[in-house]
Amino acid sequence: MIGRLSGNLLEKNPPQLLVDCNGVGYEVNVPMSTFYNLPGLGEKIVLLTHLTVREDAHILFGFGTAEERNVFKQLVKITGIGARTALSILSGMSVADLAQAITMQEAGRLTKIPGIGKKTAERLLLELKGKLGADLGAAGGAIHSDATSDILNALLALGYSDKEALLAMKQVPAGTGVSDGIKLALKALSKA
Repeated sequence: MIGRLSGNLLEKNPPQLLVDCNGVGYEVNVPMSTFYNLPGLGEKIVLLTHLTVREDAHILFGFGTAEERNVFKQLVKITGIGARTALSILSGMSVADLAQAITMQEAGRLTKIPGIGKKTAERLLLELKGKLGADLGAAGGAIHSDATSDILNALLALGYSDKEALLAMKQVPAGTGVSDGIKLALKALSKA
């Protein structure tokens, strides 16, 4: 219904904004990723929006990029994920980080977001698999992401932190098999 707002930014009260569009002030809820990239008060702003209609309210959500809005729409389609939870997810991690967590099936990264428990994280991984993160893979596609996921899980099982494992994964060339990838990652970790 309302797909885009263009106007002057009047108020910023996280996560809500007030945007003046030719004399009409729209209250818009935005994720923190959009909030941090806002211009100063009184300046021109353009937001892509999503209108949620509930029995007791009409709530407008705004996004700085089309990717954020598309991910938001994917999230609210999932049973048990409401608009507020979807906003919390987008505030807790970037679209790229979320896509990577989905591709690598990392529930632990999702549970670090306030309001996301283990069951919700697993539901997100299941529902979004193939819908998010598919464009992250190189030419290897699913084979590459499965191997990458297996290598990462092996490093985590060996006791390395998420940060250490992800840094080591950068040393593993795309398309590397699981056993060779683990060897390369361990070699990178031993040099660190």
